[in-house]
This record gives sequence, structure tokens and C-alpha cells, in this order.
Amino acid sequence: MNLRGVGNKTNPTNPTNLPIRPMNDTIDDTMKKKQNDQIEELQKQIEEWKAKYLRVLADYQNLEKRKSEEIGQVRRFAGEILLNRLLPVVDTFTRALVHVKDPGLELAFQELEAFLKDAGVEKMDVVGKLFNPQEMECIEVVDGEDNIVIEESLSGYTLYGKVIRVAQVKVGRQNPTNPTNTTNPTNE
Repeated sequence: MNLRGVGNKTNPTNPTNLPIRPMNDTIDDTMKKKQNDQIEELQKQIEEWKAKYLRVLADYQNLEKRKSEEIGQVRRFAGEILLNRLLPVVDTFTRALVHVKDPGLELAFQELEAFLKDAGVEKMDVVGKLFNPQEMECIEVVDGEDNIVIEESLSGYTLYGKVIRVAQVKVGRQNPTNPTNTTNPTNE
């Protein structure tokens, strides 16, 4: 009697009747799987290194950009100290031009103004504007429209938009109308 079931013929070399693969096929499949695993691992490593490289490259480019901007700012504001020392000379020229009408002095002042403009220095226009404590220093409050600059005593200047000297100004304030005298001097 056959224990394996009816109609099954047993193979003396393969008593289980399972399909037999040649030994080389099994080794090839195992090696292929191992190689595929290695290839996948290497591809993962390549992707990791590529990502690290791209991050480092981006960081380096950002660093270069930041340094370039910082160098530009340093160059722009390097002369700020010198310009701050030059502004009293400009003030003296301005006062002299009010009192002395000399074409040579006017020409020298125009050249000085052109030099300052080329260097990025601009005089702030403050008269008639709303008082701004970031750009102005109030040295006196006078009769006039509330919080409007009435007069400039000392010019303010900016260097590439940055205030390097605030303007000294007189600011207006409206006086409330005098209340009428409620007491009658004739009634005592």
C-alpha cells in the first residue's frame, strides 16, 4: 500500500516527491539575493552621501552669501566714523555761506556736497514733517502745528538710509486758547 496517496509514484532518490532544484540554481539565487541586498545598501549609502553633500553645499553657499553681505556692509559703513567727523565741517560751511557771499566758498561747498552724496550721505529733509524721534531730537517746543517740525537748528544725515546724525529741531505745539476770565473785576 502506498502511504502517499493513490496514484503517486515515489522516486527512490526523492522520497518526498518535492521538486528538486539543482544545487547551482540555489547558490545562484542566494548570491543574486545577496548581491541585490548589497546593491540596495550601496544605493542607500549613495543617496545619504548625496543628501549630505547637497546640505553642505547649501550651507557653504549661504555662508558665502552672508559673508559677502557683511563685507558689503562693512565697506559701506567703514567711513561712518570719518563722515561723522566731517559733518561739523559741513555745518561750518553752511553757516559761513549764510554770512559770506563768495563764489569760491559756494563752489567748494557744492563739491563737498557732491562728495558726500557719492559716499552715500544724504541730508534729511525734516522741516514741515511730523516729528520722528528716530531721526530728530527736539531741542525746543514752539507755537505751531502739533508735532510738526517748525525749524531745523542742526541738519540730520543718513548713510545709505541709516541715520548717522539726528536732526536737532524745534517742534510745534498749539497753545490752547486762553479761557475767558469768569470773574468780573467790577463785582466784588
